Amino acid sequence: MSTAAEIQGRLDTLGLTLPTVAAPVGSYVPALRVGSTVYTSGQLPFVDGALPATGKVGTGPGLVDPADAAGYARLAALNALAAVASVAGGLENVARVVKVVGFVASDPAFTGQPAVVNGASNLLTALLGDVGVHARSAVGVAVLPMDSPVEIELVVELV
Repeated sequence: MSTAAEIQGRLDTLGLTLPTVAAPVGSYVPALRVGSTVYTSGQLPFVDGALPATGKVGTGPGLVDPADAAGYARLAALNALAAVASVAGGLENVARVVKVVGFVASDPAFTGQPAVVNGASNLLTALLGDVGVHARSAVGVAVLPMDSPVEIELVVELV
């Protein structure tokens, strides 16, 4: 477990700021605490309220490059962490990231979903250390809300 100052230092080192929690685009809450567990709703890679890219991930004209999509998964994970912090009293109260589920809007020929979701996983371990190591699913889907290329959800245990 890290202190608030340690987490802030890691955010600074990574050149990141914990964003404001993204407003829901439907009838749900961004995160829900049940006892010592926080479940996030699926988070998109919003930056200042807008998606940085839309479309399906793959290689070829008109597709979102997989390396770019990994960066979007990182952004979505950062948004999910903001949702966690909003109901947990801060990220210093995270005892363990239990599970990450990553959805990748995929071109039918694309099979690199795990590499895309690594963008989220790598952020969690860089920011939270051993606490950020987690179980995971990386799932290819036909389309995501607002034509986002990725969506990330977390299950987190609190202290």
